[in-house]
Amino acid sequence: MVIKVYLASSSGSTAIKKKQQDVVGFLEALKIEYTPLDIACSEENRMWMRENVPGEKKPTNGIPLPPQIFNEEGYCGDYETFFDAKEDNQVYAFLGLPPPPGSKEALQAEQVPLQNGTDPDQEPEDTPQEECNGVENGESEELAGEEAAEEGGEEVAGEEEEDAELADGAELEEDAEEAEEETRKEAGEEEGEEGEEEEDVEEQEAQDEEELRELEEPEEPQSEEEEEAPVTEEEEEEGADAEDEEDE
Repeated sequence: MVIKVYLASSSGSTAIKKKQQDVVGFLEALKIEYTPLDIACSEENRMWMRENVPGEKKPTNGIPLPPQIFNEEGYCGDYETFFDAKEDNQVYAFLGLPPPPGSKEALQAEQVPLQNGTDPDQEPEDTPQEECNGVENGESEELAGEEAAEEGGEEVAGEEEEDAELADGAELEEDAEEAEEETRKEAGEEEGEEGEEEEDVEEQEAQDEEELRELEEPEEPQSEEEEEAPVTEEEEEEGADAEDEEDE
């Protein structure tokens, strides 16, 4: 089997050149023999490529662009399908070639899990229908029990979450009530202190007004009776003796 890669050596598109180099370089790295066919220098190669690319792989204008990859006469794909196969380590399957022993693709094929623990190429043994039904019934019962247990666990978990949410809500309400009580107490204490301060201020203002009134009121003059000191009996006797002496 010969791998054919249709290329355009004189293409003016940088993207096409890069895609062609990617395909050729990867094939050379895997040491896969291929034959490059230039459509720029051969009209026969150009026409053959256009005619043998499937219609669903052609663009809207009907002219497929290189690189196009074939295995003999069979179409493998374009650059996009080649790139996808390279990413999935399926290049040999893409090219229709058996993977070499020890390659990633061969190892992946060997590591495919066996179906139900048996070789997929081995014919399954006949199992009595009763045993199959018993196994199926037992499995269905086990599954039903597991589902019921899971549902019960979910219900219990849901109830626990609801209880936790209710407890959290009650704690929050208690905290809010305590905070309101503390706020009211503080407000009452502040009001009492403000009332005492207002009373002290009013008393001080009353005292100040009283002092001002006392200072502003003029002192009343003393009356003549108040100014005259009362005469005692001794002073009257002394006055009488003095008058007698003068008469003598």
